[in-house]
Amino acid sequence: MKKGSRAYLYAALSVLLWGTIPTAFKIALSELSIVTMLGLTTLVSTVVLFLIVVLTGKLKMLREMTRREILWSALLGLINPVGYYLMLLAAYNRLPGQVAQPINMIWPIILVFFSIPLLHQRIPARSFLALLISLAGVYIIASQGDPFHPGRSDTAGVILALVSGVLWALYFVLNVRDRRDEAVKLFTSFIFGTAYMIVIMTLSGSFSETVSLKGAAASVYCGIFEMGITFWLWLRALQLAETTDRVSNLVYFAPFISLLLLHFIIDEPVYYTTPVGLLFIIGSVMFQNRVRRA
Repeated sequence: MKKGSRAYLYAALSVLLWGTIPTAFKIALSELSIVTMLGLTTLVSTVVLFLIVVLTGKLKMLREMTRREILWSALLGLINPVGYYLMLLAAYNRLPGQVAQPINMIWPIILVFFSIPLLHQRIPARSFLALLISLAGVYIIASQGDPFHPGRSDTAGVILALVSGVLWALYFVLNVRDRRDEAVKLFTSFIFGTAYMIVIMTLSGSFSETVSLKGAAASVYCGIFEMGITFWLWLRALQLAETTDRVSNLVYFAPFISLLLLHFIIDEPVYYTTPVGLLFIIGSVMFQNRVRRA
């Protein structure tokens, strides 16, 4: 199989797996508390990422890390997985999956504005238009089928989903400044994330929570396919692709796959405003990327 074909195969598998995550989130949260679920998911992700580091021959890079890089990983681990997923899962706990996931996808627009102070980049004026378009998409999605009568969605849930997008954009910018191998960076940040979650679970009393088999299975699934194997597949797709733009655009199919799975697996009704709002957000991101290339 040619490199280009393999790139699209890996990308398609990644998108398909990421499309299943909102449904897995909702199943796990119906059985477990947010803290317990995230603790299990983070631990599983850390194990999977360690196996990826070992199997790709990058274990020696861990021994070569400087003290500054270790401290940097401690900071990144506080943002992702801890801060980001606590906000995102809290949003999923309050909102339908078809609302929480698309709102979170506003992060590429927010990323541009973080680039001003952190990466010293100039922002084109049309970026502000992209932000307004994406916020219009958020409003449409949050209306849950009734855009002329806002307020149907849990306001706190919408804010949490937006905050999770802000945290992911911040993590992305800080991650760019770290020149280490991607798998090594992610693994070391998740080691710290696991340590943080152990402390949080101890303080919250989560270790005494009864864990159902269904909740544990859904959490393990998220740990493997949210940031574990899927991360490696996506990275391979980008490495094999002749141009990353076409491959990267495939990720926008994930929320539409999620809509179908949420509907058929957990009987979530599909609001017509969700795909409409999604098109606004995706369109604003692609417009923004086009502006940056220009």
